[in-house]
Amino acid sequence: MNPNTNKQDLVINRVFDIPVELVWKAWTDPKLVLLWWGPANYISPRCEIDFREGGSYLFCMRAPKEQGGQDYYSTGVYNKIVPMERLEFTQSLADKDGNIMDPVDVGMPPDFPKEVKFVIEFKAQGDQTELTITEYDWTLGQMSEYAVIGMNQSLDKLAASIGSQLQ
Repeated sequence: MNPNTNKQDLVINRVFDIPVELVWKAWTDPKLVLLWWGPANYISPRCEIDFREGGSYLFCMRAPKEQGGQDYYSTGVYNKIVPMERLEFTQSLADKDGNIMDPVDVGMPPDFPKEVKFVIEFKAQGDQTELTITEYDWTLGQMSEYAVIGMNQSLDKLAASIGSQLQ
């Protein structure tokens, strides 16, 4: 139990009309991550993945021109990989070289977490996949709301680019 009651875990559940093997690849194959990473109207021009326990990743999302067109990088380490079932990793804001940056230094509010722990669970249901994403220890507020909105928009893009989503 978290002693700080101002923290919460964010949990997002989705069912995709896509077999688990393809949803897994969407999270682990850099060519597929480029198709969907980032909220609506953002693109992902760069993705590097060293996919092994202890390996790291570097994802880039680019804002649309009307929002400034900036590149935003995130990096982390894969802590646990259970193929087709579970991914556990960290995520932090980074520079283009993958160096972790303090969120405040890149214009985020002080309550933006320096590191987020993720657990993604993949459950095969015939030709469908149930995906559960848990992001741990977010401070309640606008940034945690944006995190949920952004992840849901990214998952919408995953569904559109990899297959169709089941509501």
